[in-house]
Amino acid sequence: MISDKKIRAYALKNAIHYKGKANSGAVISALFHEGLEKGDVKKNIKKINSVVKEVNSLSLNEQKNEFEKLEREVSEREVREGLAELPDAEKGVIMRIAPSPSGSFHIGHALIFCLNLLYVQKYGGTFYVRIEDTNPNNIYKPAYKMLEEESKWLSKGKAKVVIQSERMNLYYKYVEKLIRKKVAYVCICSGDEFREFVKEKKNCPCRKLSVKENFERWKKMLKGYKVGEAVLRFKSSMKHKNPAMRDFPLARINMTKHPLQKNKYCVWPLMNLAVSVDDIEMKMTHIIRGKDHRDNAKRQEMIYKVLNKKFPWTAFLGKIHFKDLELSATKMREGIESGKYSGWDDPKLPTIASLRKQGYKPEAFWKFAEQVGLSESDKVMDKEEYFKLLNSFNR
Repeated sequence: MISDKKIRAYALKNAIHYKGKANSGAVISALFHEGLEKGDVKKNIKKINSVVKEVNSLSLNEQKNEFEKLEREVSEREVREGLAELPDAEKGVIMRIAPSPSGSFHIGHALIFCLNLLYVQKYGGTFYVRIEDTNPNNIYKPAYKMLEEESKWLSKGKAKVVIQSERMNLYYKYVEKLIRKKVAYVCICSGDEFREFVKEKKNCPCRKLSVKENFERWKKMLKGYKVGEAVLRFKSSMKHKNPAMRDFPLARINMTKHPLQKNKYCVWPLMNLAVSVDDIEMKMTHIIRGKDHRDNAKRQEMIYKVLNKKFPWTAFLGKIHFKDLELSATKMREGIESGKYSGWDDPKLPTIASLRKQGYKPEAFWKFAEQVGLSESDKVMDKEEYFKLLNSFNR
C-alpha cells in the first residue's frame, strides 16, 4: 500500500522539477518504482489527483520547503525526470521517423515520433518524417495526406515530410557507387538456389562478376530482366554467423503500378538501401527505433562502412504490447472498408486521427513519450491504463 506521505513526496518532487506544476501521470509512473501495482491505479487515482492539485496550489518555495521534510520518502533509486541525455548532441541533432503509407499514425507510432521530436526540441536541429513507399505492393494512397497532416499537428509544424519514391534517382546513384566499389552485385540465381548457398555458406557464382559485368546486368535490371530474374545484393559475407546477414538484397524488380510514380520505375530499393542512402544524405546524427530493427541497423552499418561514413548513434526501444487495442493498419483498414468503423477517426480506433478529433493535444503524447523514455524493456499495457495516463497529460 502506497502511503499518503509517499504520494505527496513524489508530487512535490515532480512539481519542483517542472517549475511548480506536478503531473498525475508522472507521479503514477514514479510510484510504480515504489511498489504501486498497475491494478491498484484505479483505486488510487482520485487520491493522487487530489494531492497533485493541492501541491500545485502551493508556491514553488512552499513546495521546496515541504519537500525537504518529505525527501526521505523518495526512494534512493533514481527515478528519471525529463529526457535522458544523448551523447554528442550539444551542437544539435538530426533525427527521423520512417512510417510506411499504410494508414493513419496510431499510438505506437506516436511514441517513437514524439521521442525523436522531443530530442530535436531539446538540442535543436531537424526532425524528418520520411514516408517509406518504395514497396508498391503495400501502399494505401490516402495515407500520404493523413501522415503529412498528422505529422504537422503532432509536431506543431516542426516536422519536415519527405517521400522516398520522389528520391529514386538518388538511390540509383548510390547503386552505381556500390557496384564501382565492388560491394554490390546483380544476382540471377533463383531464390531456391541462393537459399541453398546461404545454408551451405557458399558464394553464388554471380559474386565474382567484374564491375563491367555488374553494370551490364544492372542496366538489364532497369530494362530487360523480368520480375524474379535478378536481385541486387550487398557483398557482406556468405560465412557470416547470422544467415540473415549473408549477401542481403538491396533492390528488386517490381512491376506493380505505384500510386505516385505510376509505371516510371520497375526497380525499387529495398529498405536497407533506401534507409542508408537517406540517412547519409540527410546527415542523420541520432536514431531512435524499435528493437525489432536491430538486424536492419547492422546491415545499414555495413553499407555506411563501405562508403566511409560515420554511423549515427542508435537507441532501440522495447515494444509496448497493448492488450486490448488493435494497432494493425491492415485490420483497421479492413474494418473501415467493411463498415465496422466510420473512418480512421472513429472513436473506437487508437489512431492519432481519432484521438485528435476527441480533443487530445499534441503535448499529451509528448509527455507520455517522455515518461516512457529510452527503454529497451518490453511493456504490457491495457487500454484503461494507457488512457488514464494520457488523460492526466492532456491538460
